[in-house]
Amino acid sequence: MEMYQAKYHEVDIENTSFLVTGGAGFIGSHIVEYLMLNNAKKVRVLDNLMTGNYANIQKWESSPNFEYMEGDIRDTSTCMKACTDIDFVSHQVALGSVPRSIKDPVRTNAINVDGFLNMLVAAKDCKVKRFVYASSSSVYGDEPNLPKFEDRTGNPLSPYAVSKATNELYAKVFQSTYGMEIIGLRYFNIFGPRQDPNGPYAAVIPIFIDYLKRKQAVYIDGDGEQTRDFTFVENAVQANVRAMLTQEEGATGQTYNIAFGKNYSVNHLFSVIKNGMQTDQNAIHRESRQGDVRNSLADTSKAEKLLKYKPLFSFEDGMKFTLEAYLK
Repeated sequence: MEMYQAKYHEVDIENTSFLVTGGAGFIGSHIVEYLMLNNAKKVRVLDNLMTGNYANIQKWESSPNFEYMEGDIRDTSTCMKACTDIDFVSHQVALGSVPRSIKDPVRTNAINVDGFLNMLVAAKDCKVKRFVYASSSSVYGDEPNLPKFEDRTGNPLSPYAVSKATNELYAKVFQSTYGMEIIGLRYFNIFGPRQDPNGPYAAVIPIFIDYLKRKQAVYIDGDGEQTRDFTFVENAVQANVRAMLTQEEGATGQTYNIAFGKNYSVNHLFSVIKNGMQTDQNAIHRESRQGDVRNSLADTSKAEKLLKYKPLFSFEDGMKFTLEAYLK
């Protein structure tokens, strides 16, 4: 199946306005692309380009239904302006990375918690119809059982995980207190084209590809047998679209696992990338990272039932698209 050819909504969106915060970023820009290709009435992007890249959305700048706002969710007036005349919010802004949060917990909290709260208040005051936000599988923390079920979380293992767990608490309270419609999506290791390989906190897949391409030493943290439910970005796009537009009773006020539902070791991931790039370079193992969860695997049955989420792209499909995009 080709990317962007599937349709994840049944209702007409030609009279509907969307705000995608972090829309110049990796996941956000793919959501923007889907909405633009499906002729949404308005797609507004709010991004401060701290981790986003304007090149990801530049092709839409001359479209009459596209609007870009450069701004920071830590500023309340910016959030209000961004939410004005908006029907649905897809909130993708976050300062990601467990190691970065351990190094800089204050900034992680300012963006992921204070900024999130600013956006919730703005969405409430602007009478947005529904607020969908990115949570994370990191909220499962030290809960040892696999697969992960939404109602069974452990203690967070990093400031980043605390920030995402806090988002979920605020979301629940805002829905029950103010009557808002809010849905949280717990992403499991999303990967795909446009994921930035640069910087000290880049994700593992773009780093592996970039370093192998440049014949630099590639490092695997720990023994490499830690597992992740690597999830192709187009599955996350589907989840956001379905969450924003679902009319299923009881679907809001919930958090959902968004994954493919199959896990692989980091060693296996490296071998797939290595084979796909036709290189014989090996990885070097180093110490495990503080705050990392050992194993991760999602049960997605709740999202399948209430959001009609059906991940179309397997790990293998996603890696094919990803390698093609990075090796162009």
